[in-house]
Amino acid sequence: MALPKPGAPVRGSKTGRPIMALLDLLGRRWVLRILWELRDVPLTFRELRERCDAMSPTVLNQRLRELRDAEIVVLEEPSGYALSRQGRQLLEALMPLQRWSEQWQKKLAAKADQDS
Repeated sequence: MALPKPGAPVRGSKTGRPIMALLDLLGRRWVLRILWELRDVPLTFRELRERCDAMSPTVLNQRLRELRDAEIVVLEEPSGYALSRQGRQLLEALMPLQRWSEQWQKKLAAKADQDS
């Protein structure tokens, strides 16, 4: 599967609007988990794999290559993989969704408590 790029057709969009290209990339298996694990410190390949429930090394290599090609992740020798400046900005942009999802969880839990 080719790297989703703005301006080129991607899953869900023949026009390749930038948001659709981003959502295509973020929707790939393990991508959000990789970004989350890299949020605080660089990690070696082995450390990242362990934090991602020992995902297949082939899949991890593929996702890291895609994220590096998208300039979201960089390889910083010898510390390992880290979010690029652009990757940190992306994670910051996703934080309102994190907060929304936590409120959503609380609301659904409260509703479940009321229904029981």
